[in-house]
Amino acid sequence: MSTINKTFKDGEIIIKEGDLGDSFFQILEGSAVVYLNYGIEGQVKLVELQPGQYFGEMAVIETYPRSSTVVAKGSASVIEIPGSELDSYFKEHPDKIIALMKHLGERLKTMTADYDEAKKILADMKADVGEQKSNKFSSLIKKHVDFFKSIKYNMNKPSAEAIRQANGSASGAGSKNVETYNKGTIIFKQGEVGKCMYILHGGSVGIYSNFGKEGQLRLTELFPNDCFGEMGMIADETRSATAVVEADDTYVEIIRPDDLEEMFKESPVKVDMILRHLSYRLRVLTFDYFNVCKEISEFFNK
Repeated sequence: MSTINKTFKDGEIIIKEGDLGDSFFQILEGSAVVYLNYGIEGQVKLVELQPGQYFGEMAVIETYPRSSTVVAKGSASVIEIPGSELDSYFKEHPDKIIALMKHLGERLKTMTADYDEAKKILADMKADVGEQKSNKFSSLIKKHVDFFKSIKYNMNKPSAEAIRQANGSASGAGSKNVETYNKGTIIFKQGEVGKCMYILHGGSVGIYSNFGKEGQLRLTELFPNDCFGEMGMIADETRSATAVVEADDTYVEIIRPDDLEEMFKESPVKVDMILRHLSYRLRVLTFDYFNVCKEISEFFNK
């Protein structure tokens, strides 16, 4: 397998925003900083990466332009993994499958927290215009406005084709640990601790907030090849919603972390599908967060 070990000096660019990437990286020693608009007006520091963390993976998983610039802080040693060598990388290091999924899960958690915070700030601004207008930018408001201003292009929501690419490769793949449920069965409940994820292979599942209680809300309907419940498996999170079967003879595949190595050996395309699904979710969430930040900026500057 042709992975490459590289060392970068302080301030040296490892990957550049906008480039088409065909490899991703893991930090071995030192650290690196992720920026939007690096070196130009509107530069925003997003996060500092530490040993063991990955970056650049979305460009490989979805053949997507680099969304940020990563710069070495001090001397940084990394391993570069070509996208064409991903299967070989996982064969030699099967533990890295769940590690990469957990990395994407952490990014989803961070982005979700920023998105929820931005929504609350926007609601507060609309509820009390005078107070917000009379004060200087708080650090929280400034963070979200800076994110909006740092995006120099119009973000587009991923297309229906992207959804098909994210989920479609599960079709026809060999499946184990499949269970069949009748209408009304609760697969998991909001607030429970989840240690597995699911792939819907047939039938229909509804995802609800406050299921069976006052304020019940149907968030979405899932269809065959949709993944769900993955954050419980990769991020040790309690379930944020309830999954309810909405058609008889609905059958789902149950996937646990310990299943991933064998799954990759038997059906690597399914592991690729899960990674694409996580990457797609992150892109959708980034799009939604960007639009809330845009509203905050426009509302404040009225």
